[in-house]
Amino acid sequence: MVAPTANDAAADLVSRLAAQDKTPWYKKPNLRILYLVLMPTCIGVEMTSGFVSASCSLIDVDKRSSRFMDTCANSFAHFGYMLTLVQVFNSPRSTLLGLMSAIYSLGAIVVLPLVPWISDHLGRRMAIVFGSVLMIIGAALQTASQNYVVAMFVCSRLVLGFGIPFAIVGASSLIGELSHPKERAILGSLFNSCWFIGSIVAAGITLGTFKMDSNWGWRIPSLVQIVPSFLQIGFIFFLPESPRWLIAHGRGEEAYGILVKYHAEGDMDSEFVKAEYAQIERTLDLEKEVAKTSWLELVATSGMRKRLVVGSLLGLFTQWSGNGLTSYYLARILDNVGVTDNHTKNLINLALTCWGFVNATFFALTASRLNRRTVYLIGTLTILLIFTGWTVASSNYAMTSSDASSRAVIAFIFLYSPAYNVCFNALTYPYLVEVFPYHVRAKGIAVFQWFGRMAAFFNQFVNPIGLANAATAYGSLSSAAHLLFVPGNCAQDAGRI
Repeated sequence: MVAPTANDAAADLVSRLAAQDKTPWYKKPNLRILYLVLMPTCIGVEMTSGFVSASCSLIDVDKRSSRFMDTCANSFAHFGYMLTLVQVFNSPRSTLLGLMSAIYSLGAIVVLPLVPWISDHLGRRMAIVFGSVLMIIGAALQTASQNYVVAMFVCSRLVLGFGIPFAIVGASSLIGELSHPKERAILGSLFNSCWFIGSIVAAGITLGTFKMDSNWGWRIPSLVQIVPSFLQIGFIFFLPESPRWLIAHGRGEEAYGILVKYHAEGDMDSEFVKAEYAQIERTLDLEKEVAKTSWLELVATSGMRKRLVVGSLLGLFTQWSGNGLTSYYLARILDNVGVTDNHTKNLINLALTCWGFVNATFFALTASRLNRRTVYLIGTLTILLIFTGWTVASSNYAMTSSDASSRAVIAFIFLYSPAYNVCFNALTYPYLVEVFPYHVRAKGIAVFQWFGRMAAFFNQFVNPIGLANAATAYGSLSSAAHLLFVPGNCAQDAGRI
């Protein structure tokens, strides 16, 4: 057994003092203001991601049909928006469809090696500003895209992809480093669940603009993507910089003032703030002794290699746990079980998105209190059981056209949402912040983002090509891949590393 270090003792002291504080956050004026400003600046980043991702999700067009409404398969109820884009951009076929969707993830993949440098050298806030500016440029280009000029639309999506990882890495790090220890895990979980807010807003806007005869039917949703980025830039300067980042850059007095204001409500003699500041200093001193200034730090020791594996696999699991089916191919799935009315599809999609937000928020407030490994294990095995039942019901419908089987598939779709959100949504960012030490935290989250974006790129680019010829095979492939990932997913947790 390894003997406790001075840093372990400081962490224990901070935990004990935080537990003794019985005053809720909403009764602390300064902390309350901090959390309110975090909403549009940091937590709002995931709302932006949800809006951008959902408002231009995968298009899947059947070449044989002239009725675009009946053949446009996409996610989160944006049939109207994507139908308009299919018509405007001259009914692109499967390879081009994949490119139009996947280019967003490709942009994120390209810039991820630069993200930690911006976040570590310029600060967490400047990383958010940098990403938001890029997303404003991308949204402006997308809005200005001309009819039948696919290259301009694709380039705009690429620029949007450039921006989102800077904002996500900066925001997730800032949430973990600014929030009070009592609410840190909950806020980190809410960060992910707020993706659904952006998705719901996108659904409402695109459904409202669908019947517009002019090009503004698709330009308005594109233009609205600018709004959350403007909010982030506008509010970010009301938000303090990360105390950890300030201390790491020789601005300890400023960092101490931030901790006093928000974690002790102005009490300069607070024992909690003194312990918290000392813990940060000890952690940074310890990390400076062993830290290297390159990406090789992620593979320098056995513990760091385990952390790297965990971050990498989490990036894959968040995209390859079957969520691609409900995100990108829901319309095709509903067609396959006899739900062909577009109004009914829209209702199911909107209901599913709202249900996702409700259960994701619930788990964000509760799941962080439980053992991480246990929650991941329960969630992953539940997903496997759901997909097994889903596959059986789908096969039964294909043979019998039974209404009961059709309703069972829809029920499994709704059951999948909480099973996924309890682990891959509620715990992902809090878990990453806990697993990676400060000096490699931005790099660790960037690795997670890279693998996640690579998996998303594969889903969005390759799947429409495969679905053009082998649609029925993809559900089985997803279930088989999910079964393969279960043991690896449950192999590591923060405590064992």
